Amino acid sequence: MNTVSLAVTWNPIDWSLIHGPIPRAVLLAGWGSLLALAVSRGRPWWNRRLPAALVLAAVLTKLVDMAVDDWWHPFPEGLPRYVIWWIAWAVTGFCLLGFRVPRLARRGRVLAAVGAALVLLMGASQVNRGFEQYPSGRVMLAPWLSHTQELTTSKEARTVSAPPGKVLSEVWHAPPGLPDKGTVSKTPIPGVKSGFKARDAYVYLPPAYQASPRPLLPVIVMLGGQPGVPEDWVHTAQLNETLDAFAAEHDGLAPIVVMPDQLGSTWANPLCLDSKIGKTQTYLAEDVPNWVRHNLQASEDRRSWVIGGASMGGTCALQLAVNAPQVYGVFLDMAGQEEPTLGSRAETVKAAFDGDEDAFTAVNPLDVMSRKRFPDTVGAIVVGEKDDDFVVMQRRVYEAALAAGMTAKFDLMPGGHGWVVFRPSMVAQVPWLAQQTGLTR
Repeated sequence: MNTVSLAVTWNPIDWSLIHGPIPRAVLLAGWGSLLALAVSRGRPWWNRRLPAALVLAAVLTKLVDMAVDDWWHPFPEGLPRYVIWWIAWAVTGFCLLGFRVPRLARRGRVLAAVGAALVLLMGASQVNRGFEQYPSGRVMLAPWLSHTQELTTSKEARTVSAPPGKVLSEVWHAPPGLPDKGTVSKTPIPGVKSGFKARDAYVYLPPAYQASPRPLLPVIVMLGGQPGVPEDWVHTAQLNETLDAFAAEHDGLAPIVVMPDQLGSTWANPLCLDSKIGKTQTYLAEDVPNWVRHNLQASEDRRSWVIGGASMGGTCALQLAVNAPQVYGVFLDMAGQEEPTLGSRAETVKAAFDGDEDAFTAVNPLDVMSRKRFPDTVGAIVVGEKDDDFVVMQRRVYEAALAAGMTAKFDLMPGGHGWVVFRPSMVAQVPWLAQQTGLTR
């Protein structure tokens, strides 16, 4: 046991890229390289070339900011300021390189290029520390290291369900030989009714799903942010490990988790609405649930179905909770926007509904909640305490949910906007979701 533990501890790909010596060393090397690139002999360097390099870096950084946020506009909320800050330093490193290289010998050029690369690495490392997209090398390499299993689609097993007044954990008894861990599978979920062309989904089945009789487990449909891929929940959030840990404490019981694609491609944003952009609301409200019912044995009670997501996926979760309440009785909105957006309401209405404001307000969550009541819907609104704009929006969502008769809670988590919040939030919310869906007391 000790040998295995030490092997895991000292495996370099498991070393943290967020805390500890690696990011500190990268930061030190980056600042040192930037200083070395900025310092040179001779009055022409200090009077002309260094100021010119800094001015050029400032101009290029502004152009990058404008190109991403104003022209390309892939993120509705824009790039965080700290990302622009680190982009600026990376650009500065390469501008200094450009002004130095013509006057250096071959060896000096190589060293200067290495220095600029270290400045770029420093910027990438600091952005990663902000989002925690890659907490370790293992997570970064997960697409190549991890393996999925064939999906268990047999529906012939006898089933166990909780009678009125009981929860599933009170009537379920784990049989001998139950696996310690659940399975992760990759599978297409076709847009039969919606026509939406989704990338392959990921499905987590807990250990208890392998048993016979098989418990009728709750279902969580989890949606990622934009840009993103469905496997982010497995590779970056390590959601399967969180659920395996929960199952280990509950006789193999944990929710089934379906991680479909609501984007169509990494940078797309069809808004989880039925609009001219695509019928993604129909995909999530009908195609995905119908696929689950056809291929898996699970609870069909709406109170056992959760729609959840992070960032843009959190916005989608709120949308489905109020536009398809007959399917989803519980929602988890982690740092979502207060309404589906492509940047502004005017831009969104124009792109999705040809300028028809009424068509947008008919499905916009806060507008829907102002007109209807949802006394049988339960929701959790979660946001990072440093995620300033989203804290304001999420408080409005929480207040609207309460006003619409929902049972809702509002949780602040340490951190800003990204997996730094989403990953620990799932660890914290899984027990609550298990209670709301009738899995545990």
